[in-house]
Amino acid sequence: MNIFDHNIKDVAKGNVVAILGAQWGDEGKGKIIDILSKHSNIICRFNGGANAGHTISVNDVKYALHLLPCGVLYNNIINVLGNCMVIHVKTLINEIKKIDNNILDRLYLSDKAHILFDIHQTIDSIQESKKLKEGKQIGTTKKGIGPCYSSKVSRIGIRLGELKNYENFKIKYNELIENLMDLYNITEYNKEEELNQFYNYHKMLKDKIIDVVSFMNKNIDNKKNILIEGANAAMLDIDFGTYPYVTSSSTTIGGIFSGLGIHHKRLNLVIGVVKSYLTRVGCGPFLTELCNATGEYLRKNGHEYGTTTNRPRRCGWLDIPMLLYVKCINCIDVINLTKLDVLSGLKEILLCVSYKNKITGQLLEEGCYPFEENAEETYEPVYEKFEGWEEDISEHKSFNTLPENAKKYVLSIEKYLKTPIAWIGVGPNRKNMITKN
Repeated sequence: MNIFDHNIKDVAKGNVVAILGAQWGDEGKGKIIDILSKHSNIICRFNGGANAGHTISVNDVKYALHLLPCGVLYNNIINVLGNCMVIHVKTLINEIKKIDNNILDRLYLSDKAHILFDIHQTIDSIQESKKLKEGKQIGTTKKGIGPCYSSKVSRIGIRLGELKNYENFKIKYNELIENLMDLYNITEYNKEEELNQFYNYHKMLKDKIIDVVSFMNKNIDNKKNILIEGANAAMLDIDFGTYPYVTSSSTTIGGIFSGLGIHHKRLNLVIGVVKSYLTRVGCGPFLTELCNATGEYLRKNGHEYGTTTNRPRRCGWLDIPMLLYVKCINCIDVINLTKLDVLSGLKEILLCVSYKNKITGQLLEEGCYPFEENAEETYEPVYEKFEGWEEDISEHKSFNTLPENAKKYVLSIEKYLKTPIAWIGVGPNRKNMITKN
């Protein structure tokens, strides 16, 4: 069964579809996930925690989701939080209450996902403050993501499955908190208050914590339509991203298989979400960054402020070498190009098509990307220039009616990536999405 529009039916014949960010996050994944949700039976998250943020606009009402999959906005869709997530349960419960308490009826959590405690957030702040003093800050969201994954890989973390038996959970909880307080020299921490909260969480969630591996595979066998939504994005992947300025989980296609317990032959289609320009939050290299009026124009027009932190995002030109590198890793089949409308009003638009070594003059090989922390000292972007367009394109319904210069820009991206662009976002709402034939 194919759950997508007829123009890509030859690409995928199956019922499992993944949507992944192809840049540094904030590509606007939420909209295409939300649009395709109505065709789905089950929607899953497989990685990360409350450091991720999707802002969904439905009927001109905005919803900021951090842990919940976008399918929670539909009453008939099952939602799954996968194995490789780190879940701050207090945040999860608050998010449910803000939207609809009935969400819990259609939400399942993996027994293998790790619990993120308040102490992990305390440790995150301690670590980031220390790095700031040393001039080596990463720019984390201070949501405790890294410290929780550290507990996981140190084999001292606590999985959600432990919460089903509260008495056993309490023993493990005390061991973990005492260990972390000693390790980070934390002298005060209200364990009793947090344990009382977790007793309530135990009663609320014990029947919602399941074996997600079995659940996923049974539903795939039963031909249910599965939509998998990625958090963060490829260039923030702990292994493949711009390390150390990355998140702490696998954000690329490999994270799906460990995060949901399905194998690669189960996945039928990968949609890469690409913003029409480039942004990142926090520190790290950014070779096409615009520290000028054009960068400010993109930030203002694109409302480029973090969903989770409200930090202003750094803005720059779209980076083709980055996308080709990401395509190699993720096996991207089709692209959703977002926020094309933000470029309206620019007289000139640049597209980074390669990188040149400043010393040798050689172009970087296709599929490679300059990852050095001081890459800007060695490499410079090679740009192709495009004339801009003035008109507002947010009400356009067809690719053919777009301004000629907008079409040229889109077709050039498609040409360089050798990948079809199936959808183009031209405005903030679900209705502002063109299906390109």
